[in-house]
Amino acid sequence: MYVEQFFIDGLGCASYLLGCESKGVAAVVDPDRDVRKYLETAQAHGLKITHIIETHLHADHVSGNTELAARSGAQIYLHAAANAAFEHQPLHDGDVIELGGVKILVQATPGHTPESITLLVSDTTRAEEPWMALTGDLLFVGDVGRPDLVGADAARSLAGDLYDSLFGKMLAQDDSLMIYPGHGAGSLCGRSIGSVRSTSLGFERRHNPALAVTEKERFVEYMTSNLPEQPGNHTRIKAMNRRGPQPLGEIQPKALDLRQAIPFFQQGAALLDTRRKEDYIALHVPGSVHLEADDQLSNRIAFVLPPEQPVVLLLGEAVDYERVVYSLARVGFDQVVGYLSDGMPGWQAAGLPVTSGDIQNLAPTELNELMHSGNGARPVVVDVREPWEFAQGHIPGALLMPLGQLAARLGELQAEAPVAVVCASGNRSQSAAALLGQKGFKKVYNLLDGMYGWQRAGLEISRNGKD
Repeated sequence: MYVEQFFIDGLGCASYLLGCESKGVAAVVDPDRDVRKYLETAQAHGLKITHIIETHLHADHVSGNTELAARSGAQIYLHAAANAAFEHQPLHDGDVIELGGVKILVQATPGHTPESITLLVSDTTRAEEPWMALTGDLLFVGDVGRPDLVGADAARSLAGDLYDSLFGKMLAQDDSLMIYPGHGAGSLCGRSIGSVRSTSLGFERRHNPALAVTEKERFVEYMTSNLPEQPGNHTRIKAMNRRGPQPLGEIQPKALDLRQAIPFFQQGAALLDTRRKEDYIALHVPGSVHLEADDQLSNRIAFVLPPEQPVVLLLGEAVDYERVVYSLARVGFDQVVGYLSDGMPGWQAAGLPVTSGDIQNLAPTELNELMHSGNGARPVVVDVREPWEFAQGHIPGALLMPLGQLAARLGELQAEAPVAVVCASGNRSQSAAALLGQKGFKKVYNLLDGMYGWQRAGLEISRNGKD
């Protein structure tokens, strides 16, 4: 049996290629939007991809299932409860998929979503009993799948289903069962998923905090309280996955000179600047959005731009185009119309407006000094974490505006007044700062290391909404 895990840093998404080399057949489980790696790996190992299996309809990333089906001729398999609109083979609890000597038993394990399944995989050349489980978003390393991404109203009911799936089905398996989850560290489909990318059922039984809550009502309360922010654009991503994503085809760089690009801007396209921070600070286009082309781009973009807005890219290097396009497409941003071929030098040479400067990073002690200054430089502190995080401790006087709500609540802030944005570690606040800068706020500060840094510095903290 051949098994390989593919992992996307930042999004924390895991997908799998598994198959029987003696028979030359394979399945891909939970493919992401860049399907070339599955095709290339299968070919290298003499495998033909015949099955594409989704453990559920994802809310954090757009699937590559329709693309992979079009390129490989494989059939897509998904639990019947998904009510998916694209061509697929519906799965049911107890179904068996055979790939030569590899047997895959389908277990319906609702909880994260109603249609979630777990795949119990056996290498029948050795034994009939399963030795690994592809758990999707049921069981993670150190965590379990959150039940609220289908909708807040369904969360308690799904948390009850999650309990039954975990304690009634998954934990009935042998401790030696290897667990290969659908997500790892960085994913928002759990609370605090471990950085190790596989585990064993026995280890999770003994050390997973969620599995320590063995009484059902307490488990439901645990799973529906103190949840992190939801993935940006998750409702639209879920709808795209239910409808069937439009295949991307081959990504071909689209170079735009200014004559070609300006009509897109006139029609409402955004300019996304993905260059290094220092290059952006030195010179950039007023009103552009700056998010570096790193592994957090997929997580941040939906908090800054609407997914239906056309995007023109300003790249550090032309070779970044493909990587950036896939990073955006993975979260449903399919409207990239091209990149500025002449970059900032061409923009400046044409006499178009430019500016410099940027969001200023502040150490906790520097922000504290500004907050106590009497010269009009005191910033409004905006905390973009979730309410449960805010209640556990926040900067005195801070306004709570969770990142997912910030774009809709900008009218509560004065664009002329200095604003300091804060989160737990400095990641979410960077996205918030980019949004404020794009919307014309004159002075924006980002707290380095977030509340973790503030606490380490021993600075004053308020709790439970009391300043």
